[in-house]
Amino acid sequence: MTSIVVLGSTNMDLVAYVPRAPALGETVTGRSFRTIPGGKGANQAVAAARAGGEVSMIGAVGTDEFGVRLRATLDHGAVDTDLLRTVEGASGTAHIVVDDEGGNAIVVVPGANGTVTSLDHGDEALIGTADLLLLQLELPLSVVVEGAATARRLGVRTVLTPAPAQPLPPELLAATDLLVPNEHEAAALTGLTDPREAALALLRDVPEVVVTLGAAGSLYAARGADPVVVPAPRVRAVDTTGAGDTFVGALAVALGEGRPAPEALAWAGIAAALSVQREGASTSMPFRTEIEAAFGATGGDEDRDERETDRV
Repeated sequence: MTSIVVLGSTNMDLVAYVPRAPALGETVTGRSFRTIPGGKGANQAVAAARAGGEVSMIGAVGTDEFGVRLRATLDHGAVDTDLLRTVEGASGTAHIVVDDEGGNAIVVVPGANGTVTSLDHGDEALIGTADLLLLQLELPLSVVVEGAATARRLGVRTVLTPAPAQPLPPELLAATDLLVPNEHEAAALTGLTDPREAALALLRDVPEVVVTLGAAGSLYAARGADPVVVPAPRVRAVDTTGAGDTFVGALAVALGEGRPAPEALAWAGIAAALSVQREGASTSMPFRTEIEAAFGATGGDEDRDERETDRV
């Protein structure tokens, strides 16, 4: 079983479902409201655990009711929370508007996540036991850099989701094995709007890049090889919140199991496609049996040839 440590955020998602997102200064009437445990770190942890990984979480929750529920959600999702800190004050929150097309707009308030500025000794020891370390940018940058450097020193593969997008320090890039931006984050990091060009530019700093392309699938690029686009299944999206985190969590499991990159991306793409057909982030994430069934229905890797994974 793939051992995965997630160093990342936990947030309570406060989700309003609306026909369309309001413009600046405009008020619209929503059709429903939900509170759903989330945060990019917790989402990736739950996704990886449901996909079959052995997952541990490093981060923080507050002493409020949200913190209790966030920890319980991770525990219920078979994520080890022994090193998930509880700090005085509010937990992180994400204020999300989801429109009828499944699109979303998000405002994150860090709360307890902002207190995780460095690793504890126990955190370092835990990272050393992992096959992969998953990182995002909803914790202070100092601890993300420290986590990546620790993983590199201990020989653990690092997977970084550069979201929310911001300039990445050279020391973080130097300790990153696989960078997984979406196409907007890739453009923000490089100034290039073409995903292929952006991926190639990012290869100057990291050895492997996966650019997620939403409904179009994902693009994989590695040094010394031609970029490959792996299409996504065609589905009707209900809520895309957490789809990228579902993809990364499932991708980490697939890579840890030694699947070739195109197959791993196809498997993760199916997990993300299943998630967008349901409301919520962590609540929408598929279990391994669902992913495997859908993957088998597409023919798996036996029928995956040049017609399905396009070199670009």
